[in-house]
Amino acid sequence: MLLAIDTSTDSAGLALVQDGRTLAEATWRCGQNHSVELLPHLTRLLQEARAELQSVSCILVAKGPGSFNGLRVGLSTAKGLAFSLGIPIIGISSLALEAVQHARTDLPIGPIFNAGRGDIATGLYQKRDNRWQQLAPEHITTVEALDSEIKEKTLFCGEYLPVIADELKKKLKDKAVIAPDKPRRAGLMAELAKERLEAGDYDNPTTLQPLYLRRPAITRRRHR
Repeated sequence: MLLAIDTSTDSAGLALVQDGRTLAEATWRCGQNHSVELLPHLTRLLQEARAELQSVSCILVAKGPGSFNGLRVGLSTAKGLAFSLGIPIIGISSLALEAVQHARTDLPIGPIFNAGRGDIATGLYQKRDNRWQQLAPEHITTVEALDSEIKEKTLFCGEYLPVIADELKKKLKDKAVIAPDKPRRAGLMAELAKERLEAGDYDNPTTLQPLYLRRPAITRRRHR
């Protein structure tokens, strides 16, 4: 049984997946309360699935980009469980998880997260020949810069999208297709991790780190 943990943004998610079937799943709006709400939700999820934590054979965790606090809570929880249970762990791109909700489209998919200071975090993904592919890596950019980055009609998605949808359509015109609002589902991490699970390609829990793309402002060195 797989346990999937997603604390990338103000929305959090958990899922228990076995043999490609989702046994139980929860998605909720937690704001900055990841550290307070994650484990109680996990307890309720196990009870709903009538499962024991000891039955988990691998942990999938969204590694970012995303909220600094949220990712730290999710990764530390996932690592702690992996160590205590003696099971492997796999980190999954949070942007890929956002994009895979819309995998049935024929268009490239551009998930968008708020990166603060007027910036956005994005990447580019598409399902081709029944395989999930990353067309452009995760990076920090702006809506204005996307005009030169996006070469063809692209489906944009993400919980931050409503804030910038009008600006996106104004800059990219017909190249920007706005996806219907869908909550990010932690259970879909199992699909993204399928090939790595089959190959036994796990992450080292000691060295697995959040993908921030940018250092927190508090860590920046001040100029004298």
